[in-house]
Amino acid sequence: MNDALITDLRAAVGDAYVWTEPEQMAPHLHEDRGRWTGTAIAVAHPGSTDEVAACVRACAQAGVAICPQGGNTGLVGGGMPDGGVVIATGRLNRIRNVDPLNATITVEAGCTLAAVQQAADEAGRLFPLSLASEGSCQIGGNLSTNAGGTAVLRYGNTRDLALGVEVVLPDGQVLNALSALRKDNTGYDLRDLFIGAEGTLGIITAAVLKLFPKPAARVTAFAGCAGPADALAIFDILRARAGDSLTAFEYLERFGVEMVLTHARGARDPMSAPHPAYCLIELSSPDPDADLEARMENALAEAIEAGLVTDAVIGASEAQNNALWALRENMSEMQKHYGASIKHDVAVPVGRVAEFITQGVAACLDYMPTMRPCPFGHFGDGNIHFNLTRPEDMSDKDFLSHYSAFNRIVHDLVVSMGGSISAEHGIGLAKREELLRYKDPVAMALFHKIKQAIDPQGLMNPGKVIAPESKEQP
Repeated sequence: MNDALITDLRAAVGDAYVWTEPEQMAPHLHEDRGRWTGTAIAVAHPGSTDEVAACVRACAQAGVAICPQGGNTGLVGGGMPDGGVVIATGRLNRIRNVDPLNATITVEAGCTLAAVQQAADEAGRLFPLSLASEGSCQIGGNLSTNAGGTAVLRYGNTRDLALGVEVVLPDGQVLNALSALRKDNTGYDLRDLFIGAEGTLGIITAAVLKLFPKPAARVTAFAGCAGPADALAIFDILRARAGDSLTAFEYLERFGVEMVLTHARGARDPMSAPHPAYCLIELSSPDPDADLEARMENALAEAIEAGLVTDAVIGASEAQNNALWALRENMSEMQKHYGASIKHDVAVPVGRVAEFITQGVAACLDYMPTMRPCPFGHFGDGNIHFNLTRPEDMSDKDFLSHYSAFNRIVHDLVVSMGGSISAEHGIGLAKREELLRYKDPVAMALFHKIKQAIDPQGLMNPGKVIAPESKEQP
């Protein structure tokens, strides 16, 4: 049966674009963090929507599972196959249309995020989604996980940046919902079924995305403070004084900053003395005459007078702005130098972020006093990467054996505050049992009904988001 399927796949995309040798498939079978390794009978690289549809039809006819895969930069195992065929979207990399007047760009799913940003920039517009992996992650994956990034505060998640999608369904049909309309009240919004579904309902092959005026003025500040409660008060001041020009507000703690200063090439401390925590703040405007620096200075002066900011620096050039951002963007990568991390990508209402960090750190330290907490993230939209670094005197294996215990501490607290156990990374394999524990049972029942209606064979990225063992639950 597999031989016949491989023949059909090669007929669909060409011999050169169907890989079956282990060394060829290897990059598609390993997740970057090393937590998951997959298996597959083949990796297919279709070059068009029609070729994706042909591959899906061949798999459906053979009853073989399909794992859609973009740039393979995911953090929860959502792109790891468990047998079956990987359909890699990297060859779907065309910019189909740029419409500056309608402020839209139509792109194929395999375009890297950086390529979409560049195409928008060349048209004098901005595509605001920004992630540390933007040079390798693909827009189809960003849509499938509803990625967030550093500019959610101003522009929203990927879902908010999409107007329409083109999707190959599990039976090989193509849903053309590539609408460039801001208003379309003709029934169910099918687009939102597939954004955030992690490839479990179909394969996004193209999308119409929103563009925005290109910022003509930008100012970045780095402010030292005592901790999360003061940072939240600083955010409130900036939000009131800067309004829509407040593009980003990131929270960092000293331990995380020291990781970057120690291990990232060229990193320098912008301040003369260390502080327990920091706020990374960006204001931007399409108005070249907007006096953002004065706006930032006035807001920080108010925070200093209130005893909230202990010291602050404002970037005097794009190079200095980028250096300040590098302290934040390099943090996840530099954590690898400190051994295993137990990572939580969570969100709580913005008004409870400081309370969550304080209580969460205290509860985790009570459980393991020598654990090193490293919370950081998108403070202004309530999304915190609540990462826990292993004790210096503990092995990675021993520390990771406590993953479930830390999940219970952190996720129980998050849910008690009306939060979410996944803010921007998705569910994948990592959190599917956690989703079953915390999600409203009525919502889970609807998930199963939708999955059964669209993918009755259960072939589309099986085992992700919805745990197989929960399939028969009401």
